[in-house]
Amino acid sequence: MIAQQNTTFTLRQGEEYIQLIQLLKAVGCVETGAEAQESVTRGLVKRNGQTELRKRAKLIPGDTIEFKHYIITIA
Repeated sequence: MIAQQNTTFTLRQGEEYIQLIQLLKAVGCVETGAEAQESVTRGLVKRNGQTELRKRAKLIPGDTIEFKHYIITIA
């Protein structure tokens, strides 16, 4: 069993959000955009405890993403 990996992703100065598929790539949860899109489409990603099916969902500070063994908090 793989241990959970908790991480915080901090938005760059002036950014208000990051799109879900961009986050999955930036943090290293997936290797490609296609893999990120497929994971979201299959319902494998949760946002704030709810399944997120929007690939380009705008994640804002305070959102928490769960995917595989990752728990990512947006700051």
